[in-house]
Amino acid sequence: MRVLEDLSFDVMEGELLTILGPSGCGKSTIFNLIAGLMEPDEGQIFIDGDARSLRVGRVGYMPQRDLLLPWRTVLENVVVAQDVKGTPREVSVAKARELLPFFGLDGFADAYPATLSGGMRQRAALLRTVLTESEALLLDEPFGALDALTRRELQDWLLELWRELDLTIAFITHDVQEALYLGDRVVVMSSRPGRVVEVVRVELPRPRRQGMTAFPAFSRQEAHLLGALGMDV
Repeated sequence: MRVLEDLSFDVMEGELLTILGPSGCGKSTIFNLIAGLMEPDEGQIFIDGDARSLRVGRVGYMPQRDLLLPWRTVLENVVVAQDVKGTPREVSVAKARELLPFFGLDGFADAYPATLSGGMRQRAALLRTVLTESEALLLDEPFGALDALTRRELQDWLLELWRELDLTIAFITHDVQEALYLGDRVVVMSSRPGRVVEVVRVELPRPRRQGMTAFPAFSRQEAHLLGALGMDV
């Protein structure tokens, strides 16, 4: 069975691109392909114009689950990628300690994952991803399991992080409002086999704030995306 078919889209440098589609349409498979964890049966994947098959380590990938190691502290968890690459521990720890406050984890360097809230675990997982110092970040529904209030808080925090660190981000979601609120553009996918139905440029100005979800332009684009997904409006 084909998971993806005739799929083509791009992510521009410095962009926050959201990928929206129904469950099972192949969104996570796309990220596995980009990250080099899988190889396509046909077609090519370009990173900075380079179509080499060796893509492992070219992007930072945060899967749906935080995958924090329970026996390691927050600080020890967030430097895992550097440990694998052989970066001197004093160098990776210094960089991590510098960023802990920006990630809302100041004072939690020696805490274990079991003692953290869901939001804090996601912040730690994202810090680990940022510390890979990769060309782009792939975030696979990082806020999907959080309650509504925590989710909104982390959406705003992610936008600040993206702006301050000048990141390039591709962000998977199945939430139409989240796709619009975060994204510069929204890639709308069909059900399996996943195809790009439409790429929509978000009309909201930046910086974003939660009150913008009440704007007429937001409601209009939300209805448009629901229609593109084949949902009744």
